[in-house]
Amino acid sequence: MKRCIITLIAVLAMVFPLFAGGTGESVDDGVTMIGISKLMSHTALDAAEQGCIDYLESTGLPVEFQLQNANGDVSTAASIAQQFRTSGCDIVLGIATGTAQALANVFDDIPVVFAAVTDPVDAGLVPSMEGSSDVNVCGVSDMNPVEEQIRLLVEVTGAEVVGNIYASGEANGVTLMEQAKAACQKLGVGFVEVAISNSSEVRQAAQSIVDRVDAMYIATDNAVISALPSIDEVCSDAGIPLFSSDPSGIEGLDCMISWGFDYYSLGTATGKLIERIINGEEPGPLGTVILEDPADFELWFNLDTADKLGIEIPQEYLDMASVIIEDGVQTRV
Repeated sequence: MKRCIITLIAVLAMVFPLFAGGTGESVDDGVTMIGISKLMSHTALDAAEQGCIDYLESTGLPVEFQLQNANGDVSTAASIAQQFRTSGCDIVLGIATGTAQALANVFDDIPVVFAAVTDPVDAGLVPSMEGSSDVNVCGVSDMNPVEEQIRLLVEVTGAEVVGNIYASGEANGVTLMEQAKAACQKLGVGFVEVAISNSSEVRQAAQSIVDRVDAMYIATDNAVISALPSIDEVCSDAGIPLFSSDPSGIEGLDCMISWGFDYYSLGTATGKLIERIINGEEPGPLGTVILEDPADFELWFNLDTADKLGIEIPQEYLDMASVIIEDGVQTRV
């Protein structure tokens, strides 16, 4: 009898971990673990991350987050993806192209969500923008209205040659550069581009073309936008206007025009996709969300910079502005 009891205890000891997950905790405790991998820390990506977290926490859903930063390094992004695999994340989110690609390469059995990816089709994340049940990936694009941005810059400044700095190793950077070049060709203005491989090269790149252009256009290229203060200083010293596609990063700079996404809103939209997945929807058919509501965009004008450069911004554009900086005061209109 004693031997039978010992045997029963031994069997239960082997079986019990299967139900307890081998950790003393329930396999399904009702909490969704979300791994968030961010390519690097700068104002736009930080805002997208925070917008997603804030929205999901506001829903009352039981969620927890693992937050990781690849610091602009693709190999680190790959390591983070493996770490999320080991830690048993239920959903993974890649903020920016490189981290989203790293996650999609590792996970084919749990939902992969992307945010702030300009062209997810070109990046190989999804087969189409419309969505597909053949993949486990969906997300939110930060595709900007590049042609309209270039048109605004040219009309306001009268620039005949526009400069651009882009990261040759970032798929979104190359895509946006090509769109900017096509827009300039369509408008009949010159275009001078220079490629960089990392943020440390941005200042030198700006210096290399600033004397050959009438204005500088900077897209939402992560390696470049993270070094925007360096470009701003070079353009200010040279006396040429700077346009940034990321309004979240221009406070305190001389950047004359900024028009682009409110990345916190982009993060909110990402959180809404994740909410739908938690509530039972499959990720693939959700497709790619492109923000089109004017409330998700912001147009900034720095009238102090415009005055220094002798540029008068037409009232019709000022009437469209979300934020105007004048006499050192930032006013939301």
